[in-house]
Amino acid sequence: MKPAPFRYHAPETPGEVVGLLGEWGDEAKVIAGGQSLVPMLALRLASLGHLVDLRRLDELRGIERRDDDTVWVGAATTQAAVQRSEEVRAAVPLLARATPLIGHFQIRSRGTVGGSLAHADAAAEYPAVALTLDAELEALSPRGRRTIPAANFLNGVWTTALAEDELLTGVRFPVWSGRCGFAVEEFARRSGDFAIAGATVALRVDPAGRLDRCAISLFGLGPTARRATAAETALLGTDPLGTDAEDIGRLATEDLDSVPSDLHGSALYRIRVGAAMVARAWHGAVQEALHD
Repeated sequence: MKPAPFRYHAPETPGEVVGLLGEWGDEAKVIAGGQSLVPMLALRLASLGHLVDLRRLDELRGIERRDDDTVWVGAATTQAAVQRSEEVRAAVPLLARATPLIGHFQIRSRGTVGGSLAHADAAAEYPAVALTLDAELEALSPRGRRTIPAANFLNGVWTTALAEDELLTGVRFPVWSGRCGFAVEEFARRSGDFAIAGATVALRVDPAGRLDRCAISLFGLGPTARRATAAETALLGTDPLGTDAEDIGRLATEDLDSVPSDLHGSALYRIRVGAAMVARAWHGAVQEALHD
């Protein structure tokens, strides 16, 4: 099949982009890498009147260490660029470790950070990473700029807090300091497939050996990626050496609702896989924090 007819735009500034979005509303759609949108258009699962291409907007690409102890990643930065970045590997290791799990290298060479976040697929890695690290997302509209905490960005299946006339311009990832550990684990039937279930963990140990910061996120287990807040609360202040990874996996997944059930696995199966992914990620993060 071929996409339904649309009008193509290639603006040269972010202001021109949001001007087009403001003019055409839900008839317009932004395209960056196109790894999700193009197949949906080709299969006519999506249609639009105006396609706004970001390829001429160099200011939306790049990776920078900022003075406020964050790493800024432009929304149109490719996943391959993130994977190659020494800055990301050193300062935001969870982002670096999640990136090779995204599709195949051909997809990562075109797919973008902002595209993955704005598409908000429930089984995607980047939304879970942003949630885990308390990232902040920068958006531009005809009304100006605003910052959206990752915790407030994901609204539901393929929907976000972005308004129809807003453009995601970049993401700020906090740089965690101290004795920290980070891990991501996922299970997919084939390499490069979307995960059936996955988990990301970030934790920090204080000088007394207690957890003073802990974040666990789940993906593929509901309409959006989500934090396992009950488990996080229970773990804060504890000695990670005294924790049982399998118990943490069960605690992190016991209150899940709206778990998908389809030909790839029942809801119960996904929950069991998710608990195992949490346990593996927890073990890896603890080992890194205490021994590396």
